[in-house]
Amino acid sequence: MLKWPEDFLNRIIQGDCLEVMKQMPDKCVDLVLTDPPYGLGRKMHDGGTWSTNPMYDNMLQWDIKPVGDEYIQEILRISKNQVVWGGHLYNLPKNRCWISWSKSNSPPSMGDFELAWTSFDEPCRQFDCPVNPPGHLPRKHPTQKPMRLFKWILKNYSDQNQIILDPFLGSGTTAIAAAQLGRKFIGVEISEAYVEIARERLKRETQQTNMFLPNAGTKLG
Repeated sequence: MLKWPEDFLNRIIQGDCLEVMKQMPDKCVDLVLTDPPYGLGRKMHDGGTWSTNPMYDNMLQWDIKPVGDEYIQEILRISKNQVVWGGHLYNLPKNRCWISWSKSNSPPSMGDFELAWTSFDEPCRQFDCPVNPPGHLPRKHPTQKPMRLFKWILKNYSDQNQIILDPFLGSGTTAIAAAQLGRKFIGVEISEAYVEIARERLKRETQQTNMFLPNAGTKLG
């Protein structure tokens, strides 16, 4: 069992996020920023460059279908606010504030934009950002969002020292952006391989700030 908050804050936890979130108190997180599976694994894998890129080989294992309602209900229980990419695929409350990411250099195999559902009572917003911005490091995860996009979200929808959770951490972008912007982070990822990638990225990309972070590795179980 994990203990709140010492086993959570500024940690990357390996495990099923549903089991991790069940161990967290109500409304203990200020913002969930996450990009859950969309259930597009088969479509991405069966055509074009997606099917020949080894990065996408395991999408048929983890991206078969959108996550179930029990995951969404836990996210809503433990957090005060949420930004959920692909939120139109999930059973989320009706709300007026959506974020649109406009991909200025989107290849033909990708959509021109993506939508994130939010819990905020504000007008919809759009952020223009290339899929691969100038100077970006090579992506480590098939659905990895640009760091610039996640920093824009955190700057506009969270404050310094608030707690940011990503229960589907992937290669670690949310945790890195939060640490670089002076937020506390919690990252949960079920894949051991991606946990190691996320920890390495966090260490490398937060060299100026990681002296203030405890050991970022925690394994559930």
